[in-house]
Amino acid sequence: MRSLEIVEAGIQATVQDYPGRRGMQAQGFFPAGPMDHLAHRAANLLVGNPFSAATLEITLGNFRARLDAEATIAVCGAEAQVTVDGTDVAVWESHEVPAGAELAIGIAPEAGFRFYLAVDGGFDVPLLFGSRATYTMGALGGLDGRPLQEGDRLPLGEPGASGRRGLAPGVRPEYSREWDVRVVRGPQAAPDFMTEADLETLFGRAWPVDPNSNRTGIRLESHKFEWARRSGGIAGGHPSNILDNSYPVGAINVNGDLPVILGPDGPTAGGFVVAATVTHADFWKIGQFRPVGDTVRFREVSLEQAVEADRALDESLTDASVEAAA
Repeated sequence: MRSLEIVEAGIQATVQDYPGRRGMQAQGFFPAGPMDHLAHRAANLLVGNPFSAATLEITLGNFRARLDAEATIAVCGAEAQVTVDGTDVAVWESHEVPAGAELAIGIAPEAGFRFYLAVDGGFDVPLLFGSRATYTMGALGGLDGRPLQEGDRLPLGEPGASGRRGLAPGVRPEYSREWDVRVVRGPQAAPDFMTEADLETLFGRAWPVDPNSNRTGIRLESHKFEWARRSGGIAGGHPSNILDNSYPVGAINVNGDLPVILGPDGPTAGGFVVAATVTHADFWKIGQFRPVGDTVRFREVSLEQAVEADRALDESLTDASVEAAA
């Protein structure tokens, strides 16, 4: 069986698949899966895999791996120097690499924070509850439920597509240091929990991303909201407290004065207000937030607009979006 050996894992590299371990929130598992599902899906598309095939999610870069057989690879995500045996290769394109080749991904110098490495056939680690995704909070899935480390060897699935391919113009997203993210209000918003002035603040300013951010949650700058009530009543003294309820993926959870966007490894339930929820069409963006220097603005949309945006994103990631690379 073909395999890939980790030579250098960088800050954090994990096995992830899409859409992750759905249907398990009632049992206490957020779905895991890629922080940036767009780059994950694009990388799989370029090497001829289904979107559900497992990729490697690589944080910031400084990553090296060696393939023991011929393979087709693609790296999508942040911009950085990517080489195969010392020769530069383009990101957001597929490339055929020979047996024994070493792939290296440098540090992303500017916008963007994560990379997705797809190999034809996908990474064939065991399924757990229907997914290969690494759930870091529960130490489940992926390879032994943990981030990858030097010397790990990952089995690959059966060989698939070959050749050099890229995305059609306009399909590759633009990364920024100043992000605009579409959100849907609630489930706990105005007038029962927060004031309209609070929501105007939430949607009307740029929020700096806090360095203490990870796959569990993206912390933002703390802020004293007005709140529509004086306390949480039986749920607790602060008005952000509510009786425990389920959290949606992408929730903008406000605990005390701290807004946190819940990532794919977040808690499934808790006792704090969710003022808004990031749309699935824009959820990929939070995976590219750099934890120092980036800001995010939230743009409120309707549920119908969120569904339409998701449909448009799906339509942009099809075989018609792939063309032979120059």
